[in-house]
Amino acid sequence: MSWLRNAWYMAGWAEEVGDAGLSRKILDKPIFLFRKQDGTLAALQDRCPHRFAPLSRGGRDGDNVVCGYHGLTFSPEGKCVHNPFSARIPAGSDVAAFAVEERDDIVWLWGGAREDADPALIPDFAFVPDSPHSRTIRGYTLMQANYEYGTDNLLDLSHIEFVHRGTFAGGGVIFAGTHKVEVDGDTLHSNWWMPNIAPPLAAQGAFPPEARVDHWLDMRWNAPASMRLNVGVAPHGAGREAGFEVPQAHILTPADEHTTHYFWSSTRGNDLDNPEVDAMLTALFREAFDQEDKPIIEAAYANVRGRDFWQEKPLSLGIDQGGTRARRMLESMRAREVAAVPA
Repeated sequence: MSWLRNAWYMAGWAEEVGDAGLSRKILDKPIFLFRKQDGTLAALQDRCPHRFAPLSRGGRDGDNVVCGYHGLTFSPEGKCVHNPFSARIPAGSDVAAFAVEERDDIVWLWGGAREDADPALIPDFAFVPDSPHSRTIRGYTLMQANYEYGTDNLLDLSHIEFVHRGTFAGGGVIFAGTHKVEVDGDTLHSNWWMPNIAPPLAAQGAFPPEARVDHWLDMRWNAPASMRLNVGVAPHGAGREAGFEVPQAHILTPADEHTTHYFWSSTRGNDLDNPEVDAMLTALFREAFDQEDKPIIEAAYANVRGRDFWQEKPLSLGIDQGGTRARRMLESMRAREVAAVPA
């Protein structure tokens, strides 16, 4: 499978990269992420060129990584700097190194050549880190499905009426709303607007049951699959500024063609120091993603695994155009990359 190379992929939450580092398969390659002595990040292919042992199973010598099998030592830039059996460094002994950035409590890995990495292209998730006015819960799950099928799910939130009956349960609000997809450069927006409805689940406790509210679900997509969802509620007719929003991160990273890392977060502005609320919301989201979204996405993908999406002739219902357009945008981006490579 061809990947979009000139893009940032989420490799993990910043706290996942501790003293031992983190080994994770990304774009069908084993990657070892670790921190140098100054706390900054480095990323190497997690495979020694000698007998292919994972470097993550070795040790450290300052900022360098020592293979735990035969002792070859590599710099954070991937250069082999020590051979314990000879003063000579064998030809072809370097390992691939990747550009990596830490921003908004997220570790980002550049999919292409290190020298082409542009930190200005990292999507904005500034709401994720805790602040004096906000608290974020976050999580991770591994899906047995291609990442674009996860994107389809997130850019078509009409599924909440059917898939999330045990958690987010739309209660018919989607059918009271309108859907709009807009493209601004390389950013896609897939938004739902539901005016003059009873308070949805996200607003329970903030409005009396008899109130009428305006509700919105605004999803922003950046390639390859970094999405921010704003869940908002305001008194009917009062304008969005009179209500509140709950920002969420939904970021998908391909492990390989058939497996996807799904990172999620949700930020609130109330009960900031309440571990019981943390636990309740974490359990709710895990149920929604692990027990509701994940099984249906995996089952759908299993029906077409290894086949071309378009050749399967998927029906269009209109409300699914966000995912369809994101697929087309990705195809165009990949084609431009291929065309830019000298023959």
